[in-house]
Amino acid sequence: MDKHLADQVPPGEILAEELEERHWSQAEFAEILGRPTQFVSEIVSAKKEITRESAAQFAAALGTTAEYWLNLQNHYLLSRQAQDTETQSQLHSVKVRAQLNRLAPVAVLRKRGYITGNSLEELEAEIRDLFEIESINDEPVFAAAARRANPDVPLTPTQKAWLAVARRKARTLTIAPLDLGAVADLAEGLARRVRDISAFADLASLFAEVGVRLVYVEAFPGSKMNGATFLLDDDAGQPVIAISGRGKRLDKVLFTLLHELAHLVRGDVRPGGIILIDDGETHTMGDENATNQLAGEWAIPGGLPTPPRPIRQSWVSTQADRLGVHEIVIVGFLQHHRQLDWRTQLVKGAPSVTDQLSAWAPA
Repeated sequence: MDKHLADQVPPGEILAEELEERHWSQAEFAEILGRPTQFVSEIVSAKKEITRESAAQFAAALGTTAEYWLNLQNHYLLSRQAQDTETQSQLHSVKVRAQLNRLAPVAVLRKRGYITGNSLEELEAEIRDLFEIESINDEPVFAAAARRANPDVPLTPTQKAWLAVARRKARTLTIAPLDLGAVADLAEGLARRVRDISAFADLASLFAEVGVRLVYVEAFPGSKMNGATFLLDDDAGQPVIAISGRGKRLDKVLFTLLHELAHLVRGDVRPGGIILIDDGETHTMGDENATNQLAGEWAIPGGLPTPPRPIRQSWVSTQADRLGVHEIVIVGFLQHHRQLDWRTQLVKGAPSVTDQLSAWAPA
């Protein structure tokens, strides 16, 4: 018998053929099994399924294997399931939901309000729109230089979703033509400008004036993404800097921003240039040491003198006044260069800029 046809035959019919070949009645077979006649009758009429126990008994009586009878039962049930349109519709929905969650953290996107669809069709359309892909089976691609806590591994779905949200926000902004000289000037004075943390709220408009789209997308759980610089539509005149606010402290967010600015000023982000992920292949991110060095020079122009031991608040305050920066920038610089313990009391009361970041653009 054709296997496809056999899959559609109730195993009870095959059992009936086996009994007929042996000239056994259902009652005789039931007696052999030590079962009621009704049990055999219900198997033959497909009212009852073959279980592991009954399969083993059939095998012992008929000289087959238990797996033979269990496979007949499973193939028959799966065949019926494959022909059930309602069941197949439900399974298709499962596949779509699974693919959507492979692409992105759907629950996080929904919680943050980035997707709002109620039906599966609406969610699928929103995810395709967010990632700018034709099909949910396509792989989202981003050209970016990103500051991440795990830079040596491919982008995760959560990180790609974060970048997609940042890109969508960036498309809503209007900016002046790009002026890299003005960008460098802005970067050079940024640490002094934000000594008053309230100035952080004005940075998006200042960056727009020099041709840079500056957006804030709160870090997604587990994303380990601090910030990224990328181009809209591979256009050198459309750079975007996205900040996640991870770390929250003024100095941490400031250095991430300076790091991204350094990527931009150094020319790391350009058409055909840095591509972090392209169909699963990791490419160079440029010279990170040089990028960090430039960002550090902007944060602490000329560097710091050799600090005393122990480092006291008075010395930190003196250096901050000399450079015109917030004291936590000095503390963060020393921590970054391992000259100050991360648990130092000098970080007590360190300002957060989360509220100021939220003012950059509407959610």
